[in-house]
Amino acid sequence: MEIGIIHLVLAVAVAVVVAAVVFFYLGIVYRKKISEKEISSAEEEARRIINEAIKSSESKKREALLEAKEEILHSRTEYEKEEKSRRADLQKQERRLQQKEENLDRKTENIERKEEALVQKHAEADHAKEEIDLIKRSQTEMLERISGFTVEEAKNYLISQVESEVTHETALKIKEIEARAKEEADQRAKEIVAAAIQRCAADHASEITVSVVPLPNDEMKGRIIGREGRNIRTIETLTGVDLIIDDTPEAITVSCFEPVRREVARVALEKLIADGRIHPTHIEEMVEKARREVEAVIKSEGERAALETGVRGLHPEVQKMLGRLHYRTSYGQNVLQHSIEVSHIAGLMASELGLDVHSAKRAGLLHDIGKALDHEYEGTHVNLGVEFCRRYKEREDVLNAIQAHHGDVECKTLMACLVQAADAISAARPGARRENLESYIKRLEKLEEITSSYPGVEKSFAIQAGREVRVMVRPEQVSEDQMVILARDLANRIENELEYPGQIKVHLIRETKVVEYAK
Repeated sequence: MEIGIIHLVLAVAVAVVVAAVVFFYLGIVYRKKISEKEISSAEEEARRIINEAIKSSESKKREALLEAKEEILHSRTEYEKEEKSRRADLQKQERRLQQKEENLDRKTENIERKEEALVQKHAEADHAKEEIDLIKRSQTEMLERISGFTVEEAKNYLISQVESEVTHETALKIKEIEARAKEEADQRAKEIVAAAIQRCAADHASEITVSVVPLPNDEMKGRIIGREGRNIRTIETLTGVDLIIDDTPEAITVSCFEPVRREVARVALEKLIADGRIHPTHIEEMVEKARREVEAVIKSEGERAALETGVRGLHPEVQKMLGRLHYRTSYGQNVLQHSIEVSHIAGLMASELGLDVHSAKRAGLLHDIGKALDHEYEGTHVNLGVEFCRRYKEREDVLNAIQAHHGDVECKTLMACLVQAADAISAARPGARRENLESYIKRLEKLEEITSSYPGVEKSFAIQAGREVRVMVRPEQVSEDQMVILARDLANRIENELEYPGQIKVHLIRETKVVEYAK
């Protein structure tokens, strides 16, 4: 029985295995059929996509061919148009060239005819010249036989005689004229000096007391004056200046001897003109605003001067008074810049001499501070500057340098002498006042060039800042009588070719030296 059960189990196991194998085989067959279907459907889809791509490429190809044909047709049309225009331009240029050639041919014919006429005239002129030369030679030979001199000998004889006589007579005449001129020189000099003072005074006053404010149009003058003059009276009352409104186009003049008040008025006017609202209330606001701006500039300029010179420990009021010198000029020279320059120069000289550089710079910076006060108080700028600095506890050596920089009192210290010298150097150097350095140097070079260009002149030197030129002549080439004429010629040429202030002294020197050695 057990054997039967075993056989049964084995049969069941074999049946299960056979069933599993059958099912596995059937699964493989089923999946194969499914795969074949998917592959066939994928192949059909690929063929469809390929067909569609072929159709799309053929259509795009046809479209591209059509566009290319249209572009070619359009380009050919444009080319034909451009070709036609070029041909038209070439035809026009050919016609112009043909006309120019015809004109040139006509001009060439005219020139040839003129050349023929000129050749004929030259031939006639040469023939006439030959006849004239023949007559001249015959007359010259006749004169030589009569006088016993050749042409060159007669010419040299006449020139030497006339030259010696004219030189002597000219020298005598010049001496006579100069003697007579010296007799009248005193009165004439007084008249010239008086006239020069009058002319310079006018220019000087206008330069230091007047500012010009430009206007956008002449209508603005009426708005500045205001109804019944109330605007101009308000401005003059608030600023303490005089407004001069005349026929000068598009300009108004601000006149005042005090430069800070004049600057306040000028700034206020510029602000009012830019704003356009001009009435008494707005004028007061703008004047106050301009005053604050000018005070700020004064303060910053005073601080700048102290910083630039390296002077420390100045009282704020002293710095502020230094800043007021920014608006002060003396003979066209800005007083603040002059003070800074004097400070630097005095400091440099003190350094070279081993003195206190800081004290020298301080005295140099403060030496002209009184010029910020001389429009408001009585007295010289020297005394006003000393009193002002003493009020703010400046040292006695600085006060003495301020007091002595114009020689009003004796210098008690070497520093005062340095400040005095530095002030003179800064004021008198070329370009400090009126005349700039470049034109000054060019004028001196031109003066030496003019005097050196004459024959017989050995050397020439412009001295005394161009107020005198010293000319050394060669004694073997220039006689004493010729020196008088040469001096006059040099003076006349200088007057005609140079522009210069005052007068220039022409000083000629003729020196003969003999050197021998005792052996």
